[in-house]
Amino acid sequence: MWFGREEAESSEFPLPRLLIVDDEEAICFSMSEYFSLHGFKVDTARELDEVEKLIGSTDYRVIIQDLCLSAKRDSDGLDIIRMVRGQNPQAKIIVLTAYGSVEMEDEAKRCGADAFLRKPKPLSQVAQVVQGLLETPTDQAVRHA
Repeated sequence: MWFGREEAESSEFPLPRLLIVDDEEAICFSMSEYFSLHGFKVDTARELDEVEKLIGSTDYRVIIQDLCLSAKRDSDGLDIIRMVRGQNPQAKIIVLTAYGSVEMEDEAKRCGADAFLRKPKPLSQVAQVVQGLLETPTDQAVRHA
């Protein structure tokens, strides 16, 4: 699955689609660069309306998302999980957040998250979780602290 950029672009197979959802531009940028170099076609979104448009028009293999996209609403991330499960139930959803209480993790899992990671997390560890989820059956969830 992990291709260099040139190998992936010349491959006969389409690149797996990955969506990164975070209100911090620096996180979107760094994760987009990292996963693009590792064989994914990456889109990013920083607001809920962007996420709705992208999910409505693209089937993503993986979605890496924060729980809070604004200071005003802390349930945006849970809304996104529910939306993805309704439109693309096969997508692997990884929550990557600084707001990682046990209660919030449990709620995210009930909504359909496959993995729950707490920031800060090295990109190499996030990539290991992505790879693990892509290699496991759809009905199994992964729990990471």
